[in-house]
Amino acid sequence: MKKGLIDVISLGCSKNLIDSERLLRRLSAKGYNVRHDAEQPNGEWVMVNTCGFIQDAKEESIEMILQLGSLKKTRKIGHIAVMGCLSQRYMDELKDEIPEVDVWYGKFDWKDFIESLPDRSSDEKNSPKDWERTLTTPPHSTYIKISEGCNRFCAFCAIPIITGRHTSRPIEEILDETRELVSKGVKDFNVIAQDLSSYGTDLYGHHALPELIDRMAEIRGVEWIRLHYAYPSDFPMELLDVMARHENVCKYIDIALQHVSDKVLDNMRRHINGQQTKELLAEMRRRVPGLKIRTTLMVGFPGEGDEEFEQLLDFVREQRFERMGAFAYSEEDDTWAAKNLTDDIPPEVKQARLDRLMELQQEISYQRNLEMVGMTVRVLVDRIEGDTRIGRTQWDSPEVDPEIYVKGSDAEPGEFINVKITGAEPFELFGELV
Repeated sequence: MKKGLIDVISLGCSKNLIDSERLLRRLSAKGYNVRHDAEQPNGEWVMVNTCGFIQDAKEESIEMILQLGSLKKTRKIGHIAVMGCLSQRYMDELKDEIPEVDVWYGKFDWKDFIESLPDRSSDEKNSPKDWERTLTTPPHSTYIKISEGCNRFCAFCAIPIITGRHTSRPIEEILDETRELVSKGVKDFNVIAQDLSSYGTDLYGHHALPELIDRMAEIRGVEWIRLHYAYPSDFPMELLDVMARHENVCKYIDIALQHVSDKVLDNMRRHINGQQTKELLAEMRRRVPGLKIRTTLMVGFPGEGDEEFEQLLDFVREQRFERMGAFAYSEEDDTWAAKNLTDDIPPEVKQARLDRLMELQQEISYQRNLEMVGMTVRVLVDRIEGDTRIGRTQWDSPEVDPEIYVKGSDAEPGEFINVKITGAEPFELFGELV
């Protein structure tokens, strides 16, 4: 155990990661040495930022806490603190089940942890702004969280239970953060929220996402803006004009559609039907030339019979999504579906449907990538392995989308290069420097 060292372990999504980065910045300002996701934690304190979205994420979080409990018993670490979505939702139960944890915080009160620690810094002026962070991503790329929470209350989703009502950050604060990050070398901005589509409705009484992205795009040094987690119902259509107008707003949007069957969408309480979904996608592609769409779909939700699943497969064949993920429904405590619907589709049927859907998408992804062979694209270099530069196009978000492997370049991470695509796999591209 190392005195004065605090290890922070971040689990779950990029929205969680931003909270961890804010925590790291404040701990540093208070005079502590900090590390993020160390392979072998040995801090005086270890803080785990947990995820509680789906069952697999819950299990990962609990397993991590238990592993740290073992390290604590052998004095390899000092104390254990827990924060985040899992503890926000299940704190009372977890306190009884895992007594090795010293202190528990939820998703929003983690600043109390900082206040509880002795001040080790002599610099009284070193007080970070609320949004300041210690970046754990590559220095040229980061996430910006523009709102927290969700008002949609989809039948399957626990997010509103965990995060509460949708709360937007002010536009000027986000722009100040963007300028600060640009001054530190960030070029690639991934704008995230549980529900991008509702941004600004609580603060300004109207959809303010188009204005925010329009103004972000005008900031010198912002090379790419990428949009994550839009909601299809009540989508701010003016955003499409902003995307088409600005070269540095990537022709990419992540919009979780979940399904296309009217019956399933109604059961999910998604406030949109299959035909409206198709019309929205058609309008997106019409108004934003070159747009590539990432979506997430769900199989096995109550009411999805063979007919509804075949509708979903036909929808994917028709749309040929450039990027797609999927998962099988699992019942989440206290959600509308858990209280009102019967989870009666056997796990093996859910898994078989998921496998079929992803096999179809793999073939579509391969064909989509083959269509890019021969094109010259702008690539942001993320890292170097041997003599190969590995990067992404504007259509690829960090960690979830394809990477491109480039030969013949001496560019450093954070630099842009022009690359001719020479080969393709379902989830990888290969190219050479132009």
